Amino acid sequence: MARDDRLVGESLIGTGRPNIRPVNSFPLWRYLLLLVVLTLGVIYALPNLYPPDYALQIKPEGDAITTQATLNEAVAALGDAGIAVKGSELSDGSGLIRLTSDADQLTGQDVLRELLRSGGDDDHQIALNLAPTTPTWLRDLGGKPMAYGLDLSGGIHFLLQVDMAKALADRMKSEEDRLKTLMREAEPRIRASNMRDSWVADGRLVIPFDTSAARDQTEDIVRLSENNFAGYTIDTFDELGRFELRIAMSDDQLREVEDQAVEQNLQSLRNRVNELGVSEPLVQRLGRARIVVELPGLQDSAYARGILNKFASLEFRLSAKPDDRSFELESYPYEGRTESIQRRNIVTGEEVISARQDYDQESGQPQVSITLSGPGGDRMHRTTRENVNHPMAILFIEQIPEERERLVDGEPTLVKELREEKRLISVATIRGAFGHNFRITGLSLTEARDLALLLRAGALAAPMYIVEERTVGASLGKDNIEKGQLSLMIGLAGVFIFMLVYYKLFGIAANIALTANLILLVAIMSVLGATLTLPGIAGIVLTVGMAVDANVLIFSRIREELRERSPQQAIASGYDRAFLTILDANVTTFFVAIILLSIGSGPIKGFAVTLAVGIVTSMFTAIFGTRAIVNLMVGGRSLKRLWI
Repeated sequence: MARDDRLVGESLIGTGRPNIRPVNSFPLWRYLLLLVVLTLGVIYALPNLYPPDYALQIKPEGDAITTQATLNEAVAALGDAGIAVKGSELSDGSGLIRLTSDADQLTGQDVLRELLRSGGDDDHQIALNLAPTTPTWLRDLGGKPMAYGLDLSGGIHFLLQVDMAKALADRMKSEEDRLKTLMREAEPRIRASNMRDSWVADGRLVIPFDTSAARDQTEDIVRLSENNFAGYTIDTFDELGRFELRIAMSDDQLREVEDQAVEQNLQSLRNRVNELGVSEPLVQRLGRARIVVELPGLQDSAYARGILNKFASLEFRLSAKPDDRSFELESYPYEGRTESIQRRNIVTGEEVISARQDYDQESGQPQVSITLSGPGGDRMHRTTRENVNHPMAILFIEQIPEERERLVDGEPTLVKELREEKRLISVATIRGAFGHNFRITGLSLTEARDLALLLRAGALAAPMYIVEERTVGASLGKDNIEKGQLSLMIGLAGVFIFMLVYYKLFGIAANIALTANLILLVAIMSVLGATLTLPGIAGIVLTVGMAVDANVLIFSRIREELRERSPQQAIASGYDRAFLTILDANVTTFFVAIILLSIGSGPIKGFAVTLAVGIVTSMFTAIFGTRAIVNLMVGGRSLKRLWI
C-alpha cells in the first residue's frame, strides 16, 4: 500500500468539519500574512535608497520666522560665494537650502553667519542639516531613512568630566553663608574664631571656636533652625583647646548633589549644543560624573570646543556701603582702580531666562539684553528701588580649564584643573528701579555674543573640562560607509554561493529568506528611529551568519530524517525538531544583546540594537519564511528524493 503523505487538519479556531491537507502546506492566511509583512518591510526599507542632501537650515529663535525674502537673500549670498544650490524651501517658519557637498555646507555656514551678522539679524541660527530626499508618498506613510552615527556621518566626539569636588565645595560655601547669617542674627550674636576665613575644608564645614560654650550654642542653632541642615551629619571636636563644629553631607545627600549637578549640566550642554546648530546631536550621562557629547556633521572642532569648554556666569552685586564689614566684601581691579563690592548676590546667571546680543540704538555698540525670571526680577527690582544713586557691579566669572604638572605617585604628571577667573565688567550708578528686563553694555562684539549664548544655555551647577576629543572627517565617514557596505556584500555573496552549492534547491529558499531578513531588519530599524553606526553594520553582518546558521540546522536535520522517513515527512520533522535548538540559541543571544543595550553606550549600543533586531527577523525568516518557500516549491507533491 502506498504511503499517504497527508495530514488531517482542523479549522482555524480548532473546531468544525475536519479537512484533509497535504503535508508541508500552509493555509492561505499564512501566505497572506507573510506577504503583508514583506510588503511593509519593503515600503519602510525603501527610504534608505534615497540618500539625504547636505543642507543649511536657517533656524528662527523665539517668535521670529524665516521669510521668503530672507531665504532669497541667503541663496543669493551663497551663489555669490560660488556655492551651488540644489534648491530651497520654507517649512514651519524655518528656511532650508540644499547643497551638493559637505565642503559647500561648511563654507556656506560661514557665509550665512557673516550675512546675518552684518545685517544685524540675531533672530536666526545657521544649522548644518541633512535634508531628506524620500518621496512624498513614502513620507506620508511614515517612512524615513536610518540616521547615521558619528563614525558614518563624520563629526566631533567629546567626553567631559564634571568637577564634583567644586560642586560639593560650592554647595558647602552656600551653607557657610547661611550659617554665618544665622550666627549674626542670634541673640546674643555668636562669633567663631575667624569669621573672615572660609570654613570649607575637604568637602565639609569645619568651624573653629574659642570656647566650647560658643560651639555648643552654634550647634543648637544649626539643629533648631527653621530651615535646618537636614541630610547633614553634625559632630563636635575637642582637642588641646580647639573647639570645632563639623558639618558634612551624608552619603545620600552627596549622591543627590552629584545627580543634580550632572542633570543641570546636561540641560545646559543641550542648550549650548542647540546653539551650535547641529542636527541630531547626542548629549548623555556616562557613569557618575562624565558626559558624552557627539555632534554629527560638525567639523569645526575649535569653535565647538570654545563653546562647550567655556563655563561662565554673571553675578549682580551692590558696591560696598560704609557700614559693611570687611569680611562681607571683595575687591577687584576696575578701570585702573580697586573696587570693593559686597559678597552677597542680588541675582546670578541662574535667574536669566533670555539673553540676546544686539546693539545700542544710540551708540551702535554691542550689548546684551537680559530678561530675568519672576523671582529674580522681583529681587532686582526691590534691591535697585532701595539703592537708587548707589553703584551696582556686574561680576563676570569664568572657569578656565588648563593643564598643570603635579606629582602623582612620585611622578610628574599633567593634570587637568580649572582656574576660576573673576573680573568686573561694569560698575554703574543705579538711576532708577530695574524691572525684569535690562541691558549690559561695555562689551566687545565677541564678548557680548558669547555671554548671551552662555546665559541662554543656563548656568552650570559644576565646572567641567574635556578629557577626550575625537574628530571624524566627513570623508572618513563616507569611507566607513563604503567599507561597511563592501563587507556586507562580500559576506552575502559568500553565504549565497555556499548555500546554493551545498543545499541545492533548499539553498535557493534560504537565500530568498536571507534577503527578506535584511529588508525586514532595515525596515524595523528605520521605523524605530535607530541610529546606524559602524559597529551596527558589524551587527548586520553577524545577523547574516546567524540567519544562515538556523537554516543549516534545519537542513541538516532534514538530511538525517531522510534516512528513516519519506521526503515530505522528513521536511516536516526537520523543521519541528530543529525549532527548539534554534530557539534556545537565539534567546540566549537575545538576552546578551538586551544587556549590552541597557548598560552599554555609543558603539556598544549600536551593535546591540542591530543584533537584537536581527535575531528577531532571522528567527521569523529562517523558520516561517523558508518553510513557506519550501512548501510552495515541494509541498504536497509525491517526492522520491530531495535536492538537499
